[in-house]
Parts: sequence; structure tokens; C-alpha cells
Amino acid sequence: MDQSTTLIAAFLGLLEGLTEFIPVSSTGHLLLAGHFLGFESAGKTFEVVIQLGAVLAILSIYAQRLWSVATAAPNDAAARRFIWSVLIAFLPAMVIGVLAHGFIKTVLFETPMLIAVMLILGGLILLVVDRVAPAPQFDDAMRFPPGMALKIGFFQCLAMIPGTSRSGATIVGALMLGASKRAAAEFSFFLSMPTMAGAFAYDLFKNRALLDSEALTDIAVGFSLAFVSAVLVVKWLLGYVSRHGYALFGWWRIAVGGLAMAFLFAGA
Repeated sequence: MDQSTTLIAAFLGLLEGLTEFIPVSSTGHLLLAGHFLGFESAGKTFEVVIQLGAVLAILSIYAQRLWSVATAAPNDAAARRFIWSVLIAFLPAMVIGVLAHGFIKTVLFETPMLIAVMLILGGLILLVVDRVAPAPQFDDAMRFPPGMALKIGFFQCLAMIPGTSRSGATIVGALMLGASKRAAAEFSFFLSMPTMAGAFAYDLFKNRALLDSEALTDIAVGFSLAFVSAVLVVKWLLGYVSRHGYALFGWWRIAVGGLAMAFLFAGA
């Protein structure tokens, strides 16, 4: 086993958990870090599969609330509407993700300059939307209308371009559609569960022949650290954005994208 590769996998797992649920593009960070560190996973599967650790972090934090919704659904229209809203929002990404999987993994994931550009562009958009978003009409992420959820789902599809950010796209969409800053982040959490679990299962199936024991070890290490760090970030994030908004993350994206672009132009 290559210990240096395992250490890089541990670092990337930590990075995944720290960035998955904030609007800075965890995939963009992972792909750029892997590029500059010389880390290459078979079929770019590592970068997708360790996201399941972050999904399990959300499940562990919201387990009681989700269980209450599931048990209430047979007799509670509001609980059923929430479940349908999340599934409806997930639908566009499921369809487009399956149809464009090969192009996303073999072309977009292999273009570091595109990732740097999207980090900067997304940062600028986040700064603007944080200031000009309409006054919030929806303060509860579990009560978004299905039509609004579907529109957020189409925003999420933009994140198939690495560097855009799944959470960033859904948060921007929700803010522009009248969600409060906290509710936008929380709906992004809920939507991440079917989206990331689906991406994990589909990518693992497509690339199952490429995985060997060393790859599985790296995935296990990255997965574990992604889970732990994501738990910490999620517990902090809702309180932070309720008080301060999203400007910090916009500036972070611009800084990381600009730095990556400078290194790429320098031939790194």
C-alpha cells in the first residue's frame, strides 16, 4: 500500500467533508487538489464515492426529523408534500446525470481551468445574489411548494459542471425563489441525500471493474474523514448563514479559483 497516496486520500476526505455543504464546490476543490498533488483515481470514482460519507453525516444529524416525517407521511399531507418536493427536485439531476455521465466524467472532470473559471464565476454570482435576493417568503425548508422545489432541482443541474457547486446552485436558486438564507441551506441538505446517494450508486456500478483493494482502502479512509468533518460543518453552517449570509463563501471561491488559475498558467 502506498502510504503517501493514503495520506492524500485522507486529506481529500477531510476537504470533501469541509466543503460539501458550503457553496464553494467540494468537487472543484477535490479535483484541483488532486491535480496539483498528482492524485489520480480510477475513473474519478474516489471523488464521487467519498461523498457518501457526507450524506451519512446529514442522515445522522437529521435522523430524528426524517424518521418523524416518514412515520407521519401516511396520515399527514404536509409530510407527504415534503417528501414529494425533495423527490421532484431530485428528478432533473437524475435524468441529466444518467444521460451525460460519460461526458461529465471524461471531459468536464478533466479540465482544471474550467473548474477555476467556474469557481470565480460562481463566487461573483453568490456575492450578487446574497445582496439582491428578494425578501424571503419561505422560512421552513420542509414546506417549499413542489413547483418551487422543481425549479431548485433545475438549478442543481448546473452543478454538473465541476466548480459550480451543488449546494451553491441550489442555495442560489432557493434564495432567488424567495427562501430565507437558513431555509435555502437546509433544503440543499435534504436534496443532497437522494442526489449524492444516487451519484454514488451509479458511479460505483459504472466503475466497479476499475476498483482494486488499494482503491477501496483509499475510499474507506476518505469516506471516514468526510463523514466526521461534514458533521462539524453542518452543525456550524446554519447558524452562520442566518447571521452573516453567504458573502464569505463567494470571496473564498474567487480566491481559490484565482490561485488555481495562476498556478495553471504557470504550468503547474
